[in-house]
Amino acid sequence: MNATDKAADVTAPAGLALFRQGLRPFFLLCAIWAVISITLWVTALHGAGLPEGPLPGARWHAHEMLAGFIGAALSGFLLTAIPNWTDRPAYSGVPLALLAALFVAARLVLLPGSPVPAPIASAVALLPMPALLATVIPAVAAAATPRLFGPPALILAFWAGDVLMLGDAAGWWDGTFARGELLSLDIALALVGLIGGRIIPAFTRSALKKAGQKVELHPFPGVDTAGVAALLAVAVVDLVAPGGTVAGLVSAIAAVLALLRLSRWWGPLTLGQPILWVLHLAYLMVPVALAVKVVHLLAGSGWAANWLHLQGIGAIGLMILAVMPRATMGHTGHPLVAPRLIVVAWVLLPISALLRVFGPILVPDASAYIVAGVLWILAFGLFLAAQGPMLLRPRADGKPG
Repeated sequence: MNATDKAADVTAPAGLALFRQGLRPFFLLCAIWAVISITLWVTALHGAGLPEGPLPGARWHAHEMLAGFIGAALSGFLLTAIPNWTDRPAYSGVPLALLAALFVAARLVLLPGSPVPAPIASAVALLPMPALLATVIPAVAAAATPRLFGPPALILAFWAGDVLMLGDAAGWWDGTFARGELLSLDIALALVGLIGGRIIPAFTRSALKKAGQKVELHPFPGVDTAGVAALLAVAVVDLVAPGGTVAGLVSAIAAVLALLRLSRWWGPLTLGQPILWVLHLAYLMVPVALAVKVVHLLAGSGWAANWLHLQGIGAIGLMILAVMPRATMGHTGHPLVAPRLIVVAWVLLPISALLRVFGPILVPDASAYIVAGVLWILAFGLFLAAQGPMLLRPRADGKPG
């Protein structure tokens, strides 16, 4: 039996621990919704269609990948990170259960076939993120550390994109759905830049030193700050002047800076450790997605037209799937060794991204979309199979949480 098998065979105590810390319900909801929503969408692409609901099918798919899938991941991250950053007890119990219930209600009122009128459904669906921020901001404010306001502020901007999408759908204003979609997607990418830029070099340096490898961070003054600032600039330009030359140029700058940041984090030394190389691969998708976007915007190349899905599936989706297992194992008392099912998931998701973006060039019908969707479903289904029990059971080491 190797180390991976031993990690997978750790037996947790019996009992249900779903609402003992924030990542437990929200990481489960993230993966479950990733499977359910794309199953419905793939079924629709295969000709079954979707019943009429508050949002047209394509808009529902776009919205739920952002507010549903990414929103659940961000909620789990923030509810888990804030207690660590501020040295307060974990969010748990009834308040956590109510936040999860509000998130589920938002998904249900917008579901295809929902009889709830669009204005009411939109109002309900906009509630989870403000409730989340109202829960965590008091601890952030009490800590009086300015940098801790960064992630909540970005999540508020992410929610602003949701307001633009659902406000359009509800008829409160017109023509803002596409800009809201792009704003939420870009802010999620900026969060990958901000959080990934902190955890990837830190986790890599720690693991490599533990393995006896000497690593030093090569100085490049200002590149980290500039890299995050460039990603925020992408979001601003895409909001006020999407699809033009300026958007292409700003995206090009952001791509170069993202690649420079990644080049300093010892990626080639991580190839023997899946739990590390997947983080580097996910971050690599940031400059790749931005570069494809640049080609589309500045050169008008048709093959690059699906860059948005490379950003959503490749950079953001893979980073979520890279971080959730690591956080799950760390916060449930399991060794930080990825089970084989998770490693397979980490291989399937980039393939899904490439098929969704470039497959239609080779296969003109919907089959490339369907295969990409199936691979996505398998990837998150493997996460549920491997780590769903960890999220439901008490910590394997008997500690609180």
